[in-house]
Amino acid sequence: MATGVNELLDMLFEMIDEAKNVPLSSDKCMLERDKALDLIDEIRGQFPMELAEAKKLLAARNDYLASAKREGDLIIQQAEEKAKQMLAEDELLAQAKQKGTEMLRQAEDRSRELKKAANEYCEDALRRTEEAVAEAYDEIKKSRTRFRAAAAGMSGGSAGQSQIFDAAAEEN
Repeated sequence: MATGVNELLDMLFEMIDEAKNVPLSSDKCMLERDKALDLIDEIRGQFPMELAEAKKLLAARNDYLASAKREGDLIIQQAEEKAKQMLAEDELLAQAKQKGTEMLRQAEDRSRELKKAANEYCEDALRRTEEAVAEAYDEIKKSRTRFRAAAAGMSGGSAGQSQIFDAAAEEN
């Protein structure tokens, strides 16, 4: 016999469609009451089973949609968290770059200051050295002049007596 409600409905439709018309009426027909009632009973018997299956399918569909929505929400949440993390990392990177640039600028400023101080120190040390060398040179010239004068005085003096040059006496 028929297995589904649709087949049973098709059989009932066919029975009504093929039924003979009532004499003197075009819209009324004669059916075998028992057969029609048996088909209707079978349809009623099949409905709860098919309705239960439909309800199960609807419940499964709703569960699947809820699961998909939860999964979609989770994916969106993870994407938002990842975006926040990336934004925080970008912000941290920007701060690090800014700090690095500032440190580099400070180091360059300090380097310029140290070079300037070193140049000033060297210039001062060289000036003092030059002054000390000039004073020593002048002193050497004076000593040499005194030595020459003393040596000339020795050769012009007595032959038997030699005069010794005393630089300490000359300073006084």
